Amino acid sequence: MKAPTSWLRSLLPRGLLGRSLLIILTPLVVLQAIALQLFYGNHLDVVSRRLAHAVAGDVGMVVELLERFPQDADRGWVFREAAWRLDLSLAFEAGATLGPASQRNVALPLLPLEQDLDVALRERVGLPFDADWASDPRSVIIRVAMPDGVLHVEAARKRLFTTTLYLFVLWLVVSGILLFSLAAVFMKNQVRSIRRLAEASEAFGMGRDQGPMKPEGALEVRQAAAAFNQMQGRIRRFVAQRTDLLAGISHDLRTPLTRMRLGLAMLPADAQEDAAALTQDVEEMERMVAAYLAFARGEGQEAPKPENLVPIVQDLAARARRDGAQVAVSAPADLVLPFRADAMRRCLGNLLDNARKHARRIAVEVTAVPLHAGGTPAWAVVTVDDDGPGIPEAQREEAFKPFAAFSAGGTGLGLAIARDIARAHGGDVVLEDAPLGGLRARVRLPV
Repeated sequence: MKAPTSWLRSLLPRGLLGRSLLIILTPLVVLQAIALQLFYGNHLDVVSRRLAHAVAGDVGMVVELLERFPQDADRGWVFREAAWRLDLSLAFEAGATLGPASQRNVALPLLPLEQDLDVALRERVGLPFDADWASDPRSVIIRVAMPDGVLHVEAARKRLFTTTLYLFVLWLVVSGILLFSLAAVFMKNQVRSIRRLAEASEAFGMGRDQGPMKPEGALEVRQAAAAFNQMQGRIRRFVAQRTDLLAGISHDLRTPLTRMRLGLAMLPADAQEDAAALTQDVEEMERMVAAYLAFARGEGQEAPKPENLVPIVQDLAARARRDGAQVAVSAPADLVLPFRADAMRRCLGNLLDNARKHARRIAVEVTAVPLHAGGTPAWAVVTVDDDGPGIPEAQREEAFKPFAAFSAGGTGLGLAIARDIARAHGGDVVLEDAPLGGLRARVRLPV
């Protein structure tokens, strides 16, 4: 069972716009509810009682006059005066008795009309009576049991209530809706600026260079946008400087390595055996320099664009087959998503090369994972399985670090470069147990 706070937290809106509007709306509703309660509980209660006592007083006066002047002529005069001066329509049913009360149906449920009128009639009339609220929507019919019959009094309902409450409630509702609408418009503009900042940050994290964003919205949001633009510039300069530095180092290292290779080739025949071993060392150093440069360069300056991932996977599998590996590929006909083709070829190529070096059989599968059941794809997933020795689970994260100690047979940069490229596209690379008994490398990319 969830704690009360957890249950309440689950009902709260998750977005900034919803939470901001809730912060604005809640005090507004509470304030208006308090104002309505104070107005309804005090002022209108007093007004309703006074109006009910006024009508009951008029009815009591009519009853007292009829009892003092029971003659027909006097009764007619009382009826005429009550209709003109008191706005009461009277009728007398001689010899009748007061029957069951009619069904009561108050047309104005927010006001205590029925209860206040009953109390006032008991105080002012002093005779048995009932009130009919259902027969006429514009009036209430009061029947009073007199010694010689039943007096019917028809009083207009407008004498018993005031429209102030409805005007007040209408004002509360309209003002609340107006304030809420204005707050929603202004907050939506502020949230849109924050959302654009989040989208720009996500796009930059995926390597999609959209240029500096335009600062807009509140002062704090503008400051955040300006800081983001400065951060983008610093990161671009850092990457460019790092790439230029590694390119220069690579060029400077390749020159002496080339001279060493030429020198070894010119050694006499009796030294060729030693020269061959040294040549292998030079070639290994050249491969290491190339790997260092690829790791530092990352994705280079290539711009992402929609590409079909399947042909790249098939080409890399064909190359692995030419190198002697048994590679089976399972993929759809097309799977188009935005990525850097050269960088993605390097990422998947490193995973296939690692599998080829340590295994005999390789299985590659390309799938699209939908966002929701039956919806459009949200992720493209490439899995590379092999039957090699694998990597212990406790050491799999260490395998992604550059120059990992157990990455035998290479520079230890293959997995590091692959993950770096995948994460730059907004995805990731994880290692798992493969159904073939070896290692599974799973690459996930946003579609």
